Amino acid sequence: MASAGLSEVLECSICLNVYTDPVTLSCGHNFCRRCISEALDTQEKSGGYSCPGCRAKFRNRPALQRNTTLHSIVENFLPMKPDLQYTGVSSSLCKEHLRVHNKAPEHVLCAPTTSIKSRKCSIHNRILEFYCTEDSTCVCVYCLIGKHTGHKKETLDTASEKKKKKLSTHLQKLMTRVGETEKSIQSLLNSRREAQEKADGETERVAALFRNLRRRLDDLETKIMSDITNQAGKKFQFYDKNVQQLEMKKEELSRKMRHIEELCNMTDPLTVLQEPDTGDLCNTDEGDNEARDRHDGGDRDVAGISHTLYTGLADIMYWVTGGIYIPPADIILDVNTASNYLHISADRKTASQKDHPNNSEKHSEQPKNHPGTLEKSRTWGGFQYRPQVLSTQFFKTGEHYWEVDVGGSQDWKVGLCYPSMNRKGWSPSVIGYNNKSWCLERKENQYSLLHNGSDIQLPGNDLILKIRIHVDYEAGKISFYNLSDPIRHLHTFTATFIEPLHAAFYVGEGCVKIAGKLRMKINRLVHTCNAKG
Repeated sequence: MASAGLSEVLECSICLNVYTDPVTLSCGHNFCRRCISEALDTQEKSGGYSCPGCRAKFRNRPALQRNTTLHSIVENFLPMKPDLQYTGVSSSLCKEHLRVHNKAPEHVLCAPTTSIKSRKCSIHNRILEFYCTEDSTCVCVYCLIGKHTGHKKETLDTASEKKKKKLSTHLQKLMTRVGETEKSIQSLLNSRREAQEKADGETERVAALFRNLRRRLDDLETKIMSDITNQAGKKFQFYDKNVQQLEMKKEELSRKMRHIEELCNMTDPLTVLQEPDTGDLCNTDEGDNEARDRHDGGDRDVAGISHTLYTGLADIMYWVTGGIYIPPADIILDVNTASNYLHISADRKTASQKDHPNNSEKHSEQPKNHPGTLEKSRTWGGFQYRPQVLSTQFFKTGEHYWEVDVGGSQDWKVGLCYPSMNRKGWSPSVIGYNNKSWCLERKENQYSLLHNGSDIQLPGNDLILKIRIHVDYEAGKISFYNLSDPIRHLHTFTATFIEPLHAAFYVGEGCVKIAGKLRMKINRLVHTCNAKG
């Protein structure tokens, strides 16, 4: 309350601010020296002077006496630093008042505001002129002698400049962060565009891959269907020809039968006896020979079609797959290459001698051939004299390995060979004894590695019960491993392969068995969609 009363006493009625250099008129009213001087200046033209407070008249311009007491009160109750001196009135002015304030160099003009209330102290209703740094708030002159007495103060301009510097620093940091954010956004947009381009490219690549895959499968299907049709046509021609011949034979036999019946029904013995010898009439040897010559080539046809299908699918997998392992598959024995002296199990994974106790067939001096006579075996590519058999699979690219259980035999050879290896005769048709085959051999308890008739004997007498064969076609390597504990590398042949390779097996006694699955790894990189058509 004392602060409010003091503010009224120290208030100039003209500028409504705390007195600056207060002076007194003869009527007793006090004003700022500058305020009353300017007021008297405006009255000079009217020919008379009056007090702005009580309207007392003065004939002459009144003298301005300094109010020492009021001046002392202002200085004692409102101490300020030189740089914080009151600099004038802040207000929105009309043109006439603006002219007056422009003459005062200590007055600071600011932009007009639509709400003058926002520029006044909410407590004292005075213009905000200072900034309290301790409470971070704008204050009026009465606040400085009240609640904020003794606090550090700054002019609004000074405080504003300091805050602007801080804001400028924050602005710079924000601009830097905005720039970094824009770079991050651009980087993400670039990554997204690259991902989209990659996805589009991958989509097109896969689509082209499947188009080519479907075309290759369609071509393979067309070829196999054509082969089936051609083979069926040849069969039908064979059957039709034989049926026609047999029909003619049947007619000839029927004619002979009728003639014989006529002879049998004759009562004249002279006529019967004068008839030529009837032995020729009953001769059927020719028909028997023809019947033996007739055969059904269905098994061979199916084998050929299966081979074409397998080869075609393998070529497609070779084209599609690269650098990954193909799911394991069975490696099986080709009965059409088996010798007459071998028995092939129903699952086509075990080869054994005919007299081996595991065989269901009994041994005989002339064992039954697979699947027909010895002559047919020669026609179909079977081994003539040696107890050998090849796999149906062949390898013309990539890496492959499989395992063979040889514990059931003491006389065996296991390895690989070209399909063109001689299968007739004696020594040239044994795997390892020609330049088209490579093998590991056990004979008379001695292990050797054979190629082109040259052998490399393995040192030591370690028993080998199970072996692994590994072929790397492109690298030209065939490796043998003993799968005993620990696994031991036995030998690696090196060569430049010029034909596909088949797994080859020789069984001198007992049996050998393919163990596990065939594992394959194709080294060749996947061709692009447009490669190879």
